[in-house]
Amino acid sequence: MDKAVAGVPRWDLSSIFSSFDGNDYKDALIEYTSGMDSLDKRLKDEKGQMNDFCQWLADYLTASNKVGALEESLNAYAYTAYSTDTTNTDYLNNLSKLEEMSLQSKAQGLVFQDILTRNSQDLSTFYTSFPQFAQYKYVLEQIIEDGRHRMSQAEEQLADDLCRTGGAAWSRLHEQVISNLMDSATGKTFNEIRNEAYSPDASVRRKAWETEISLLKSMEIPVAAALNNIKGATVALNRRRGWNHALSRALSSANMGEKTLAALIGAIEDSLPFWRKYLQLKGRLLAGTDSNAVGETGCHFYDMFAPLPQPYSGAGSSCGAKAGSSGVSETHDSSVKMDGWTFEEARNYITEKFYGFSKDMGDFARTAFENNWIDAEVRKGKVGGAYCIDFPSKGVSRVLSNFTGSFSDVTTLAHELGHAYHHHCIAGLDYGLIHYPMTLAETASIFAENIIMKDVIGRCEGFDKLQLMELHLQDSCQVLVDILSRFYFERSVFEEREKGELSASDFCRLMAQAQEKSYGNGLSSQRHEYMWAVKTHYYSPDLDFYNFPYAFGLLFALGLHAQYQQQGASFAEKYQSLLKDTGSFSCEEVCRRAGFDIETKEFWAAGIASFNSELEALLDYEKSLAKA
Repeated sequence: MDKAVAGVPRWDLSSIFSSFDGNDYKDALIEYTSGMDSLDKRLKDEKGQMNDFCQWLADYLTASNKVGALEESLNAYAYTAYSTDTTNTDYLNNLSKLEEMSLQSKAQGLVFQDILTRNSQDLSTFYTSFPQFAQYKYVLEQIIEDGRHRMSQAEEQLADDLCRTGGAAWSRLHEQVISNLMDSATGKTFNEIRNEAYSPDASVRRKAWETEISLLKSMEIPVAAALNNIKGATVALNRRRGWNHALSRALSSANMGEKTLAALIGAIEDSLPFWRKYLQLKGRLLAGTDSNAVGETGCHFYDMFAPLPQPYSGAGSSCGAKAGSSGVSETHDSSVKMDGWTFEEARNYITEKFYGFSKDMGDFARTAFENNWIDAEVRKGKVGGAYCIDFPSKGVSRVLSNFTGSFSDVTTLAHELGHAYHHHCIAGLDYGLIHYPMTLAETASIFAENIIMKDVIGRCEGFDKLQLMELHLQDSCQVLVDILSRFYFERSVFEEREKGELSASDFCRLMAQAQEKSYGNGLSSQRHEYMWAVKTHYYSPDLDFYNFPYAFGLLFALGLHAQYQQQGASFAEKYQSLLKDTGSFSCEEVCRRAGFDIETKEFWAAGIASFNSELEALLDYEKSLAKA
């Protein structure tokens, strides 16, 4: 049975479309189809392109913005329905139908790219003649640059067509397999089992980890086939498109340079001794539980998300204040619940803290909660994890999560609402200017999460404060160290996939090596060799290396939060401006405008150094336990 938490909502999509059978949805499909046909005619208007390319380009961008926003909204609506019921055949067929229709827009993109490249010498005149499109300069330059890594139009169209029954189909297979895994002994879904990693009971954590591994192993053949074929197709297409490595393609998609990535990865690698020290400390603090084997050093993999064990009387105990309706009390010496949150408490607390940053952010959160923009109920057939999805033609977003009442679920909600707030800030821009890269996509979400964490840590004392510091270290360790292991893993997968087929045992081997290289002696001898089967990003043909953007987002957000603490309320307007710029410039330029040089290790190291005080506090706590 799925874990039920009272008052946890399902989202309301009726303000977007009434249903797949509704007249509004059918009318939108007709408008989308006619809009696509109109764009086809514009692309074939060679006379207009030759006689007045600047006017033609202005007209085309105006029309394509409207059609593109509608296309993304229709696809988002189809995916939101499917992701909450992955075995619903009607939802799956509708999603597949839209994917097929979108092939036309992909083909149009290739033709437009060719026309733009052939007329690139006229772009300076275009920006002068039509100053309202001046902000498109970087966007259009990127389209031209991307064209240098394209096959012929016929080949690209064929690749897109085959992706529906290739990469996209393999991706859906993975989603369906994982979202419907269930432990026959207990009736628990796979997502429920994974959530038990946060249990204070060591035996529950260990059993959940063993069950998770067993379930994944039982499905290793189809899941490995999915990953093998998705990465194999990427290798083949990259070779034909002139990419020397999938990482080069990922950096281009991220609007980010190799120098920046080298600085980021180098800074994380330099910090590994710090994170291993933290994990070894956590292992020692958990040594009194029955999960730590005799003679083991470091933290067990299945204990990484364990809460700190409660101290015995007199050893750094909590102040004991009771949480109020928002989940934390109103006094400075407050306590915070690590579990047992109601959705209403999470709602009230997040809204209050967002208002503390700015009225605009608070109003946004209130709107999202009051209008049921969030689907937080855990249920069979629903995808795991959490995401935010945008509907550009409507200027709104929706958030999916799986809320079980843990404090981690509260921060996850804040994280996804941060994504939604990012879209809120750019909603008034042209559709062509709202496509920010994965790196900058994580900025607003982690910044929102930091608002919650910094507030709670600052309000708590005693053991409660230590718990939250450890939780912050825990989450950040995942974003930096685990992300590094995923980066190593994916890099090695591409290297070996270029040489031949990969099996489940190959993926397990590569994952174990990646975890050893990153976690090292911070963990005990055990590893999660099947983590490759869990992370959905590996299974998207368009999201290669969807790992380092999280580390980028965390450390960049820490820098922004430091500015916020220095500047106070006046920072909110600067923050909104920065979010609006994310689709119009490179990562380096967006960050430069915010006052950061991200091509140096020193910048990234400064963000990591902000965790030092939290680890020192936990080490002092360990000493106090030894004396007590």
